[in-house]
Amino acid sequence: MSTPFFYVVAALGEIAGCFAFWMWWRLDRSALWLAPGMAALALFAWALAQVESPVAGRAFAAYGGVYITASLGWLWAVEGVRPDRWDVLGAALCLLGAAVILLAPRPVPPTP
Repeated sequence: MSTPFFYVVAALGEIAGCFAFWMWWRLDRSALWLAPGMAALALFAWALAQVESPVAGRAFAAYGGVYITASLGWLWAVEGVRPDRWDVLGAALCLLGAAVILLAPRPVPPTP
């Protein structure tokens, strides 16, 4: 599988997991929300670990742009709030930054 695929899976897992905790903690929903939330967060961690990168920190940093963009998609699709032009501009800037981090030519670092 490819890096973009795993970034999308990670983002959906992280957002769904955090949303489950949000529902329980902030909106007083049942604690039963926590079980699927924890499973979603485990999916997030697994997917992010699948990203093709010789170092974890760079893969995690580049993921940030995908997470921000996916969060705005969640805002619209699940919470029914349409992102405004500033949301879209901010997400585009973050994706550009993620692409620079992930795609920049650099030598492979030595293994620790």
